[in-house]
This record gives sequence, C-alpha cells and structure tokens, in this order.
Amino acid sequence: MELYWKRNLYILWLGLFFNHLAYTLSVPFFPIFLENDLGIQRGLEAWSGVSISISFLISGLCAPYWGSLADKYGKKLMLIRSGIGLGAAHLANYFVYDPYMFILVRIFQGLMAGFSPASIALVGTNTPEKHVGYALGVISTATAAGGILGPLAGGMLIHWVGLRECFIASGLITLGSAFIILLGVKEVHVRPTGPRSSVLQDLKQAAGNPRLMRIYGLILLVSTSVTILEPLLTIYVVQIGSSASSAALTSGIVFSAVGVATVIMGPQWGRIGGRIGYDKTLFIGLLGGGIGNLLQLGFHHLVGFGILRFSYGLFFAAVFPALNALIIQYASTEFRGRAVSLSQTSHQFGIVAGPLLGGVLGGWLGIQFVFLVTGLTLLGAAWTIKSMGSKHADRMLTG
Repeated sequence: MELYWKRNLYILWLGLFFNHLAYTLSVPFFPIFLENDLGIQRGLEAWSGVSISISFLISGLCAPYWGSLADKYGKKLMLIRSGIGLGAAHLANYFVYDPYMFILVRIFQGLMAGFSPASIALVGTNTPEKHVGYALGVISTATAAGGILGPLAGGMLIHWVGLRECFIASGLITLGSAFIILLGVKEVHVRPTGPRSSVLQDLKQAAGNPRLMRIYGLILLVSTSVTILEPLLTIYVVQIGSSASSAALTSGIVFSAVGVATVIMGPQWGRIGGRIGYDKTLFIGLLGGGIGNLLQLGFHHLVGFGILRFSYGLFFAAVFPALNALIIQYASTEFRGRAVSLSQTSHQFGIVAGPLLGGVLGGWLGIQFVFLVTGLTLLGAAWTIKSMGSKHADRMLTG
C-alpha cells in the first residue's frame, strides 16, 4: 500500500476523469438527439428528463450489489467491469433509431454504472490512513474536471462530425479508462471470509451505524441541492441578461465556474480535513454553500452571478471530499466498499430528485425561491453538523 498509493491515485484520477468526460461528452445533447434523430416532437422535455434520470435511478438501486461484489472480488475488477459495460452502452447509442430502444440502452447504462464509487472505495482502502483525506480531495476533482471539458468537447465534436459519432467517441474514451485501470492500478485486496452478505444485510448493517446513516442523508440532500438548478439555470441566465441565442454557452460557463473552483480547492480541503477534522471542513463547506445560494438572490448581473458561483464553489468543494472521508472513517475495513456503494445510492437518488424538484418548484414558485430553499436547507445541514460535533465533545468531557 505504501509503495503504490500515489501511483494508484494518479491513475484512478485519469480513469475517472476520462470516464466522466466521456459521459458529459454526449449526455447534455440528449434533447437534440431525441428531437432530430429519434423523431420526438411532442413531450421532448419529458423524454429528455426520463432518459437522463432512469439511468441514475437504476444505478442507485444496483450500487449496493456492486459494492458487495467489490468487497469480495476487489474494487479493481469492478472498475474494469463498469468501464467495459459503460463503453458498450455509449457505443450502442450509435445504433439506436427508436426512442424506446434508447430508454432500454439507458437502463443498461444504469446497470453497468459504479465506476465512481469503486474508484473512491479503492482510494479509501488502498491509501495509508494519514493520506486518505488528501487522496479523496484529489480524486474528487476528477469528475469536476471531466464535467468542465466534456460538454465543451462534445459541442465541438458534434459541430465537426455529428452527434452519433459523439457516442462512438464516448464509448472509446470509456473503454480507454478501463484499459488504464487494468494496466496501471495495483490493488491490495483482502478477501473477506465467510459467505457474501446480501444487499438487505448490508442495509441492516449500515442502519446499525447512526453516523453512517447521517452521512447518507447529507449526501442525498447535497446531491439534490447540486442538481436542483440543472433545469433552471439556462432560463435564469436569460432572465438576468443573456440573449436567448447565447444562453446555452453562458449557462455552461456559469455551471463550469463551480467545477473550476472544485478542481482548485478539492485537494486543499482534503489536506485541511486531515489536519482539523472532516466534520469541521464539512461544516465550513455546507455553511459556504448555504450562504452562497442565499447571496444569489441578490445578483442580477451575469458577471457578478458567475463570480459568485465561483466563490461559492471554493467553499462547497469541501463537502464531497469530507463526506467520502467520513464514510471511510466510520465504516469498518471489511464494509468500506459496500458503505461507499450505499452512499452512491443516496447520491444517485439525489441526482434523480434534484432536477425534478427544481423543475416543479421553479415553475410553481419561481427560480429565486429555489435559491432560497436550497440556501436555508444547506445552512440547516451545517447547523446539524455543528450541533452533532458539540454533543460529541460534551460526551467526551463527561465520559
């Protein structure tokens, strides 16, 4: 472990970066594919929403099963399994000419998911304890970096060669990410003795750990808050000054501001968490996220709004590395892979719920109300973390 952890970290970062870049290369353009290639003229918004959310829903339901297999057979094997499966799903989209077949391919893609939680679990179990915080901070920047470059590269690729060819590129890049893992990662895997536990047993074991369950609840809440603006941001940037013709580019830049901030600060927050405690960095991240969302209520200028989103991202970058580190910290060694996969279930359900909730609340009460609710919710979560820390300190003093 001491010999290979840095090498593993860098290779896993590359694999996760390429995997997420391949995903965001084509997924943002699903509405165009549905309308122009698959002939959807009515209910395009509904078809787009279902085609995106169904994969996350299936992935969330399957995550505990893949986590259990990872603990038994190794995280590296699950990474290769997921990379090959996801690559095949991307390539299959090239041959789809029916919207219902497209949904079936998206379901298959959800079944094959699990690249990200397996990467996090492998980092958590194959990194010396004193470096875990830093390593998880670094790995958290991979998806952010892929998410920044993916839509930009996809837009250019579609302009040059077409959308279907973009699916080919996504598939080949994803298969390449699996090949990188196969050749470069060295896993120290201790196979558990005894029969493999069922998903229900894993859920019961997690339910018996109150600290883990609180983290899962926070992951669900944070994932929902991150994605709640997805169906609204393009509309909002038009409302505060962007022209309709440039709204997609402008909203992409605004969205990427948070990703850029995450790439800059993610590793730093990992180091800070290792020094002062991950619960404290989680509190800082949630507090910054809550205040940042509330401040967005008062910004009605595009440049100021973009700068605020970047500033908010510098603080919010602390949240996911801290949550992942706390899962590794709270779970027993033999349960870590399954614990991370259960966290992925919470994360995926948040990704499903966020856009749906944002669309309903934004259309019903207005986009400003969404900023208000998200900000207050994150501040409430920060207060909960703070009060939990105070209660733990009181028990230590009186114990």
